[in-house]
Amino acid sequence: METPAAAAPAGGFFPSFLLLAFGTLVAAVLGTAHRLGLFYQLMHKVDKTSTRHGGESVAAVLRAHGVRFVFTLVGGHISPLLVACEKLGIRVVDTRHEVTAVFAADAVARLTGTVGVAAVTAGPGLTNTVTAVKNAQVAQSPVLLLGGAASTLLQKRGALQAIDQMSLFRPLCKFCASVRTVRDIVPTLRAAMAAAQSGTPGPVFVELPLDVLYPYFMVEKEMVPAKLPKGLMGRVVFWYLQNCLTNLFVGAWEPRPEGPLPLNIPQASPQQIQRCVEILSRAKRPLLVLGSQALLPPTPATKLRAAVETLGVPCFLGGMSRGLLGRNHPLHIRQNRSAALKKADVVVLAGAVCDFRLSYGRVLNRKSKIIIVNRNRDDMLLNSDVFWKPQEAVQGDVGSFILKLVEGLQGQMWASDWGEELRKADQQKEQTYRDKAGMPVSQHLNPVWVLQQVEEMLPDNALLVVDGGDFVATAAYLVQPRGPLRWLDPGAFGTLGVGAGFALGAKLCQPDAEVRHLMWETSCFLGCELP
Repeated sequence: METPAAAAPAGGFFPSFLLLAFGTLVAAVLGTAHRLGLFYQLMHKVDKTSTRHGGESVAAVLRAHGVRFVFTLVGGHISPLLVACEKLGIRVVDTRHEVTAVFAADAVARLTGTVGVAAVTAGPGLTNTVTAVKNAQVAQSPVLLLGGAASTLLQKRGALQAIDQMSLFRPLCKFCASVRTVRDIVPTLRAAMAAAQSGTPGPVFVELPLDVLYPYFMVEKEMVPAKLPKGLMGRVVFWYLQNCLTNLFVGAWEPRPEGPLPLNIPQASPQQIQRCVEILSRAKRPLLVLGSQALLPPTPATKLRAAVETLGVPCFLGGMSRGLLGRNHPLHIRQNRSAALKKADVVVLAGAVCDFRLSYGRVLNRKSKIIIVNRNRDDMLLNSDVFWKPQEAVQGDVGSFILKLVEGLQGQMWASDWGEELRKADQQKEQTYRDKAGMPVSQHLNPVWVLQQVEEMLPDNALLVVDGGDFVATAAYLVQPRGPLRWLDPGAFGTLGVGAGFALGAKLCQPDAEVRHLMWETSCFLGCELP
């Protein structure tokens, strides 16, 4: 016979079960209400009479970040933001292809140290930008790509030009976000601009669905039926659509900070700086190799140039650092880089990467002491386990590192014979190019001769845009930029066709400069051996 004590647990099961079920139901209801934005709607309002639109929020953030140009190919998905930019004094520059718009934004980013901005329409407008965005990623250019998209409720329902844009750009961009409500435009864009410039700079992508850019009355007309439908299901759908509309615009025009967020720029530690100072102070044949990262903010080009001159170490310049020391500077060694690297006892790779440009590190002498500094850890240590080994690897901003290195080495002098040896080899190599320029060709122009003519005729205010694979390498040996930030090439991705967009962006940034666009078809190289 069962005792009362034994029966008690079975009797208590049902209240516990009911309590658990009730708690689960409450949690589900609260979660659904949160996802539908009902709680937010209780505390904030929708201005249904306002004619303002999300494009105004986009333009306000861009203006607060100092953006002067937006490059585009006009499309209906993004028209509100373009109109708003014009009203706020941001120049909208229309191109004939979306890839050109991103190339132009890339040039602005490189030459100004700010974020270059391109805005393109949905679907094919965005897919047309992929090559330029990848080029910006490899070149580490802070570019903001604004992309139109189908309305939030029509995505994955067969809308015009609707594709999964986020999956396409996540591998290419540091930051990807799709704005789902008007109130999210400002914080999302601020986060994107900060991400583009922090750490290792690079492109970012923000998707702006059509219904977050247009005003309330236009979105309401497209989203919600004019009359309340009959029947329970029709009324439920009507309520759902009305709630989606409300959630899109609730709190849209409340004041929000629009200015830049703090940037996260890595810096070398004092201990690392001191170890590098000690290594370099004992060098007999030091060599400096500067890459594009050296020209990134916060160090101005003029300040970096003064630091390099004070350091007094012979240097090779690559990428955006070309032209840093002007023309024919005694510290700037232009030829025989591989031979010089083999002879150097200390090499400072300042923003330079041991990829194909340095033969994956094989050009470095294993007996040399290598100091490498780079914002990107993966780039910094590329192939270090195979062909070379750093004595000191510093993850930090290159320009700031050079300034601190100079402070630690104040008064340090190096023997002049090392620099003289490099300059003599430089002159001998220059003579071989003069000999090649004089070689007759039977059918085509001699590209070495052509580039020598360009070099002789360049004005001091020339800004060079060099487009083309092998041609870029040839021009780098023969044509000298007259000053810092006066050279633009594709970068490590080697993209052909960057020239038109780069030249457009360059002329807008430096209207007083004489922008020279150098490009050459592959067939024109026939009849002349390239260096």
